[in-house]
Amino acid sequence: MLSLIVFLPILAGLVILAVPSSQKQIIRIVTLLAAIAQGVLAVLIWQGYDASLPGITAVAGGAPEGSFQFIERLPWISLDLGSFGSLNIEYFLGVDGLSITMVILTALISTIGVLSSWPIQKQVKGYFILYNLLSTAMMGCFVALDFFLFYVFWELMLLPMYFLIGIWGGPNREYAAIKFFLYTLFGSVFMLLVMIGLYFSVIDPLTGNHTFSLVAMASQENYIKDAILGPDNVMWRYAAFIVLFIGFAIKVPMFPFHTWLPDAHVEAPTPISVILAGVLLKLGTYGMMRINFPLFPEVFQASLYVIGVLGAINIIYGAFCALAQQDLKKMVAYSSISHMGYVLLGLAAANSEGMVGALYQMFNHGTITAMLFLLVGVIYDRAHTRQIDKFGGLATYMPVYAAVVTIAWFASLGLPGLSGFISEAFVFVGAFSSETTRNIAIVSVLGIVFGAAYLLWSLQRMFLGKRKPDAAYDLETGADGHEHIHFHDWKGKLDLDARELVMLVPLAIIVIFLGIYPMPVIGMMTSSINKLVEVLSPVVMTALY
Repeated sequence: MLSLIVFLPILAGLVILAVPSSQKQIIRIVTLLAAIAQGVLAVLIWQGYDASLPGITAVAGGAPEGSFQFIERLPWISLDLGSFGSLNIEYFLGVDGLSITMVILTALISTIGVLSSWPIQKQVKGYFILYNLLSTAMMGCFVALDFFLFYVFWELMLLPMYFLIGIWGGPNREYAAIKFFLYTLFGSVFMLLVMIGLYFSVIDPLTGNHTFSLVAMASQENYIKDAILGPDNVMWRYAAFIVLFIGFAIKVPMFPFHTWLPDAHVEAPTPISVILAGVLLKLGTYGMMRINFPLFPEVFQASLYVIGVLGAINIIYGAFCALAQQDLKKMVAYSSISHMGYVLLGLAAANSEGMVGALYQMFNHGTITAMLFLLVGVIYDRAHTRQIDKFGGLATYMPVYAAVVTIAWFASLGLPGLSGFISEAFVFVGAFSSETTRNIAIVSVLGIVFGAAYLLWSLQRMFLGKRKPDAAYDLETGADGHEHIHFHDWKGKLDLDARELVMLVPLAIIVIFLGIYPMPVIGMMTSSINKLVEVLSPVVMTALY
């Protein structure tokens, strides 16, 4: 089932290869059907998932069965290395509470992204082949339990994203694409070195061989004491943790590695911005929870304060930058930096409340920020500008659009009754419960105030009041004697059309429903989060010494 959900987009890409480039509608429909099939499989996996099982680590004897679910484990690459032993790489997939929420999110956002890609006219065949490749890479990262396989999917994301920004992006697309590629590749190079070091430091208790299995690596008893990343080499373990953390922090993105994100978002086409913010950023914090922290729990415990401070910087710095923006898309991009800071703060709390809040924030941010970027794309299609000061009074002429914007904006600022509030509340409960992060949490609360400031200010300037003298639209008096809005060079429906409603309404329903009743998502992750907190606790950590 997991193989099917991962490789369905690749199959769709192969079908598209056989379709003539002139058949644009068929190409779009094939991609949409694959995305919908992914969504159906995600629902089936969710229904068959037993939320009471913890995941995260191996059970007695090192066997993953009983912890992870929907496991697929086969030998993949085997090579005799002589005196170094043998190279054993597995095709190893599985899900637990950490990954199943991200699998559902990825399937949802991928489908929304296809619908958002419908107006693409430039090199449609190449676009959707790359889009399908990106979908496979994203889904593969969330279900891979072999570090080598995870790394393959992680690197595979770079190629399609580079071209999707560099070919279909805005005026400075080449600069943004190269910057994104180099930043991510920089972190990946060091990740590769740590992965190799871990391989020669861990023994799989089932086979007695070195292994890339993340399940085996998460059990400290499987480490060779005098190996390079064994428990006795404290300095190398600290170094490995730091470079892994930087590699994942670049993807989050965490200050000071964040500068690629505003450029990438501003230049990327709307559907790729939706994918980038809705899914790709979550891979950074997911990598921390799946790999970085469980494999080096003692270094994680020693770094809690630093991680918390970095999270607070993200929250406040991102909000301040968003407050200063005139470009609506750049404002939403900086808001993503701010909101991913809450995830870091929840992780730094190192307790169940904080980490549940962090993972739930990852899911909620994915749905909310997808709405935000879709809404930015809607107004840009009509007005050909994203400058906030070029609007004013839009609620009068686009009431449905204004209503959906209001839901997304208020969900982003954390209004009670919407999903963003629940996750941020859990993060602050967890952070305040920890002596390490209590003072950081008090400072970080200011991020909510600043977030409300930039969101409400932009809402007021764009949708309330009267039309600005130099607005991006004109007003015409119709035969009925009423004023009507007129966007230059826009011949489509003024307010949201059917395709845009199909994209936005499901996301709005999810945001409202999970703000009132979050248990369908929180219930899936609680057991795995509790187990992760146990793995990261100082009691478990003492086994290293």
